[in-house]
Amino acid sequence: MISFLLDGTEHRLEQLDPNTTVLDYLRENLGLTGTKEGCASGDCGACTVVVTYPQGDALSYLAINACITLLATLDGCQLLTVESLARDGQLHRVQQAMVDCHASQCGFCTPGFVMSMFAYRKSNRHFNAHAIETALGGNLCRCTGYRPIVDAAVKMYEPDASDSFSKGTLATLRALEGLRAEPSTPSCAADGRNFLAPSSASALADALAANPGARLIAGGTDLALEITQQLKQFSTLISTARAPELQKVEQSADTLSIGAAVTYEDCAEILCTHWPDLDELLRRLGAQQIRNRGTLGGNIGNASPIGDFPPVLIALDARVELQSKTGRRQVAMADFFTGYRQTALGAGEFIRTIHIPLPHSDDWFQVYKVSKRLEDDISAVCGAFRLRYRAGTVEDVGIAYGGMAAVPQRATQTEAALRGRPLSQAAITDAMNALDRDFTPIEDFRASADYRQRVARNLLQRLLLVHQQGDGRQLRVSQYRAGSPHA
Repeated sequence: MISFLLDGTEHRLEQLDPNTTVLDYLRENLGLTGTKEGCASGDCGACTVVVTYPQGDALSYLAINACITLLATLDGCQLLTVESLARDGQLHRVQQAMVDCHASQCGFCTPGFVMSMFAYRKSNRHFNAHAIETALGGNLCRCTGYRPIVDAAVKMYEPDASDSFSKGTLATLRALEGLRAEPSTPSCAADGRNFLAPSSASALADALAANPGARLIAGGTDLALEITQQLKQFSTLISTARAPELQKVEQSADTLSIGAAVTYEDCAEILCTHWPDLDELLRRLGAQQIRNRGTLGGNIGNASPIGDFPPVLIALDARVELQSKTGRRQVAMADFFTGYRQTALGAGEFIRTIHIPLPHSDDWFQVYKVSKRLEDDISAVCGAFRLRYRAGTVEDVGIAYGGMAAVPQRATQTEAALRGRPLSQAAITDAMNALDRDFTPIEDFRASADYRQRVARNLLQRLLLVHQQGDGRQLRVSQYRAGSPHA
């Protein structure tokens, strides 16, 4: 059985096709049509809803895309829609601010904006202009009405923070705790299709062994596209979200270990603490709704050649821990990808943890993402560079690229051209020439092979320019987005 709250009402479902999205359930089963479908791919934000879950003695409010979130994955959560906000004939202050600032034009995108603003308001006591732009970065207004929408985001902070949701926090927490305390494994089935959410890593291994054709789902931000865009119907889905071992973030003296089911949002702070240059990459990885659901393990397991994090993890000498019913093993990230959308995962194996060596005091890390749009876009090329620079010499180096081959790949000959030398123009020129031997770039609708090769070479030049500044300032990725004369 799948159990969740819609507002304050329990919904318990046993007969449910696991391929059902939150959007379809709301509109087609419940007649709640305030949530709109704009793209069915998590790009426009018209379908934004909010989920809440316990976080200590408070509730965490997260904006998500209903169009690419499968309903079964919301087990144990509370779901809020735009219909949830108005109470006793009174608009919520977020809705009222939209009215007061004339922030709705055609109105189609308005419910999604309202829900993103609501999630931000419930999670932040004070307004921050940059943060609200980030929070609204996954919502598109085709009428170009952004200025009054941002005005409304400011105005929603005028009253105090309390509202009917704040007053009902304790009751909601108790209800959610009751749902999560139920002993049975969350599951549902319909028309011969099944969903399971094992409650431990060992139970997950058992479920995979018993269902060899099953697909794993974490946040589902990529897998759900196969349902909404390719019209696939999966016969068995097994969720990683309930296994606590896959939700851990742990740090030892020399290693940061991140569970495969940890979301980008939940690991962003600790990653950026150790590798500050990851901040911009994370902010450009999808939109807030995607980062609230997408996971590091999912990004790796999808094995896309243009995933943002695999080149980072390869350059950082990360290792991925795999588990099956027969035990665990570790594989270097550089060896994990074996072909286009193919990995070293064996039958019945899943990604349990990603282990990343912590940086040495002499390490320097940079990552540059090049895409057609600055925000909410997929890489044409992503280059990650780790240098241990000691006594004026590159003592150790890790360089990896995404978008340059059928797999995210280490640039071994490029590394060799830099290792043991000062980071000089001569060394970079040799590295550029070596890069031509490392890669024969792929070509697709995002970029030609020639463009990718030129950009990849120029990112090495950029690395030198940033290093030569020597004062800690960073050239912005926006200067190097696809189509820029600087690229």
